[in-house]
Amino acid sequence: MTQRLHAGDVSRQLGDAGHVHSEWDGTDWEPGYRSTQRGPRLVHTFHDGPGEEHHLALYALALRNLGYHVVAEQQDGGGRRRLAVTRP
Repeated sequence: MTQRLHAGDVSRQLGDAGHVHSEWDGTDWEPGYRSTQRGPRLVHTFHDGPGEEHHLALYALALRNLGYHVVAEQQDGGGRRRLAVTRP
């Protein structure tokens, strides 16, 4: 069974690895990563801005190096790409 996981921890560790966090500027998201809690054991990580596929691959590599289990997904209906992050 997977361990509990918090989006804040994933975000902090991506920032510590040198990645830029996305911020809401009042009208749109600034380029960077954003992690959301999807349940007690699942975090979704997105990239806002250009180069989505490239940046998601970099985030996945960094998170795997930190011991996370990472699966690339796409939202239903051709929606956004994201990473499903769990801790084994």
